Amino acid sequence: MTLRHYLIENDLTADEFRQLIKRAQELKTKTQQGEPYSPLAGKTLAMIFEKSSTRTRVSFETGMTQLGGHAIYLSPNDTHLGRGEPLEDTARVLSEMVDLIVIRTFSQRAMANFASYSSIPVINGLTDYCHPCQLLADMQTFFHHRGDIMGKQVAWVGDGNNVCNSYIITAKLLGYHLRIACPTGYEPDAELVSQAGDHVSIVGTPADACKGADLVVTDVWSSMGQEAEQLIRKEAFAAYCVTPELMALANSDALFMHCLPAHRGEEVSAAVLDGRQSVIWEEAGNRLHAQKALMEFLLLAGK
Repeated sequence: MTLRHYLIENDLTADEFRQLIKRAQELKTKTQQGEPYSPLAGKTLAMIFEKSSTRTRVSFETGMTQLGGHAIYLSPNDTHLGRGEPLEDTARVLSEMVDLIVIRTFSQRAMANFASYSSIPVINGLTDYCHPCQLLADMQTFFHHRGDIMGKQVAWVGDGNNVCNSYIITAKLLGYHLRIACPTGYEPDAELVSQAGDHVSIVGTPADACKGADLVVTDVWSSMGQEAEQLIRKEAFAAYCVTPELMALANSDALFMHCLPAHRGEEVSAAVLDGRQSVIWEEAGNRLHAQKALMEFLLLAGK
């Protein structure tokens, strides 16, 4: 079996990405019907988290349990990572002891370096650059409600952060068009935008992004590690709140998504977050099933 990692969305082909979405929905149905399924019995997942987490940690731990395996949570405070052990040494050691690793950290480069020393699959649980597990869940949610996203219009309103970068990568991979509205100075990665070609447009206002959209997405104005910038960012993003008025510019059946946690009254109004077009709770829950499909794929595909 060829070693595969999932560090960024295009580590998968478009066909593989779609197949994982389909498989995630199948696994969700199995769980809802109470059907036992334990293909990862005897397997162990190590979770290295240098950033705090609710959804990523719970979904991976629960997912591994539901698939019959076991998960171990590792924080810098509890391991030699916090005492200066190089990541590459940790990668070698864990490769001898567990079957799969998920890392939630700051640097994409450090994660890629870790993976290069690992002889087992490594999953990106979030970096400052991208959040590929979130996109599996988001696309599973959209596909379930509206079918394939190819050719659809997606609006991103707010910070050009790691989740925005992931939407850019996935736009090219899955064939949708992404319109991004963000304040000057808070644009997404320019190289990624260039690589996406005509699948991505940077537009002038949130209204420009949302007109005719099939999906509207936002995220917090200040991500983890940016707390010191909160007041400056709040002023810069004041006009970038997703309101009912903005959603009215989208298609009547447009969905609203947010990776959570959300700040009602900042990046999104309570009326939208809790409204009829919002699928945020299902989106969050699908993290569990999308990640089960991913772990199954990385450990069992080709066997």
